[in-house]
Amino acid sequence: MKLLLVEDEHTLRQTLAQVLRANGYVTDEAHHGREAWFMGDTESYDAVILDLGLPEMDGISVLKRWRQNHRVMPVLILTARDSWHEKVEGMDAGADDYLAKPFHTEELLARIRALIRRAHGLASPLLNCQGICLDTRSGKVSLDGAPLTLTRHEYLVLEYLMHRPDAIVSRSELTEHIYAQDCDRDSNTIEVFIGRLRKKLPQGVIETIRGLGYRLNKG
Repeated sequence: MKLLLVEDEHTLRQTLAQVLRANGYVTDEAHHGREAWFMGDTESYDAVILDLGLPEMDGISVLKRWRQNHRVMPVLILTARDSWHEKVEGMDAGADDYLAKPFHTEELLARIRALIRRAHGLASPLLNCQGICLDTRSGKVSLDGAPLTLTRHEYLVLEYLMHRPDAIVSRSELTEHIYAQDCDRDSNTIEVFIGRLRKKLPQGVIETIRGLGYRLNKG
């Protein structure tokens, strides 16, 4: 899953980015409002963490522009603890949740997981399909109860597909969501990851839809 982290305070942004990446998220960073608006308007993200007190363009204005341009990714806003008016304004502008500073990173991670689940109509942090169980909290995967060892990119591809069972996902969409903005993206590598996954998963779980992409069959 791919996140956009928008925070102008350098130390906090770096700390949060490290935590998010350590928990398996591909994470892009923005440190001011105009940069954040452009990235959110041109890149595809599974969720955004948005501080409101930003230079060049405040977080509320960034969020309003995204929603006006029909950008529907879930947005978690960061607010000052006692700024109830920021929370109200942020939710009215189109935010999906908020978190008051200071906060525990475990709560931030839990809220991000919940936002992504809700965006795909999922209620549980455990994703299940034909004996495959993916725990979004721990990043562990099992097959018929036995642990399944995956590389980072294999996990990212499987996680993205399991959030979209029976939906057709193109190679370019997968590429956008498993690589950060500044990475050298090669959609041909998706075929390699899919091939490796197929060797580890039951036959027919990942289907190729000729000319369109891939589909995870719920069975």
